[in-house]
Amino acid sequence: MKKKTILLFSTIVVAAAAAIFYFNSKEKKQAVMFVTVKPGYGYIAKSVTATGTIQPVDTVSVGAQVSGVIKTVYVDFNSTVRQSQLLAKVDPAIITAQTEQSKANLANAKSNLEFQQNNFERQHQLFNLGAISKADYQVAVNQYNSAKAAVANAAAQLRLTLKNLSYTNIYSPINGVILNRNVSAGQTIASSFNAPTLFVIAKDLTKMQVRAAVDEADIGGVRAGQNATFTVDAFPDDTFHGKVEQVLLHPAVTANVVTYTTLINVDNKAMKLKPGMTASINIYLQEDSNALLIPSKALNFKPDSTLLKHYIIRKAESRTGRGKNDQQKEFYQHVSTNNFNRENANFRKSFVWVKRDDTLTEKKIITSLNDDTYVKVIKGLRPDEDVITNIVAGENKNDNNSQRSPFMPQMRRRPTSSPRN
Repeated sequence: MKKKTILLFSTIVVAAAAAIFYFNSKEKKQAVMFVTVKPGYGYIAKSVTATGTIQPVDTVSVGAQVSGVIKTVYVDFNSTVRQSQLLAKVDPAIITAQTEQSKANLANAKSNLEFQQNNFERQHQLFNLGAISKADYQVAVNQYNSAKAAVANAAAQLRLTLKNLSYTNIYSPINGVILNRNVSAGQTIASSFNAPTLFVIAKDLTKMQVRAAVDEADIGGVRAGQNATFTVDAFPDDTFHGKVEQVLLHPAVTANVVTYTTLINVDNKAMKLKPGMTASINIYLQEDSNALLIPSKALNFKPDSTLLKHYIIRKAESRTGRGKNDQQKEFYQHVSTNNFNRENANFRKSFVWVKRDDTLTEKKIITSLNDDTYVKVIKGLRPDEDVITNIVAGENKNDNNSQRSPFMPQMRRRPTSSPRN
């Protein structure tokens, strides 16, 4: 009986020791389960999105300055035309008759002028001899001057009708392609108040322009010269590149939404882009193709107080007694020393935790661009340091190859060795 009691007691002691060892080892194992990542160099950008319409850079609307019936149309949609090429002809019958009438009026005015000139010369001689009164002489002078004015008026009317006659031939003002034809042979056009548009000619379809509607909340960072990319539904697998040409100051208001038209020039040598296509656009406000990057979630990591049992935790000096003025002085001194350009003007101070052996060290860093997935580090980290992003169940992990949630925003990367198109 005594032996059984001793054996039972020994079993209980061994089981208790095993349980204590198991839970202690489990706690110790869980204390080192960090997700870490090493800072790496890559591409990061801050962009705004917009939608827009593709249009030729330069288009000309060709109208008619005279009214009448279209007699002949010489071109059609997509026709390539050259400057001074005849596009269409308005029936000149009415204007030709008006021209003949103007010629007749001019001839009649010249005949009357010749008669009034002879009469004036006779009246002038008689007035010098005292044979007629001054009133009769002044009548002759007035008739002569009126005859000269009538000749000038008839000549001007003839020039006007001849010019209108020339307008019955409609020529192309530029070299280009016919985008739109609004008239057909036999159609009557009226040019009383506004010249009707007969043709729309694009000067050069190898150079296109995207008219992007940028929201008022995003327009503040858009400037001429910035890079832009866009896609169209016709070629969903192709990405087209362009540059911002101009931001128009005139706002467009639709359903109480204010947008500003932004012109983006695009090279269209492949002739894939066609006028009127809808584009989904990204305008890159800031870019860096060789930035030192860390995940944005590293900025939010803070060690738990339970880690004090297994790790040495060292906070940054700026959080352990240094004055705020000293911190700001050092911060802005670094900024002025490194001559930050406008692209890096949105720098800020942040803190991350770095793991080295059994020590967790908080480091103050200066960051700039942040695309909600990665953040650009300007100062405070080296590429060989292990930055902690999270604590998870399992062994120490490196976050460089970890899977991301498909709902997280993806970082746009571009190989640094290949230039931007």
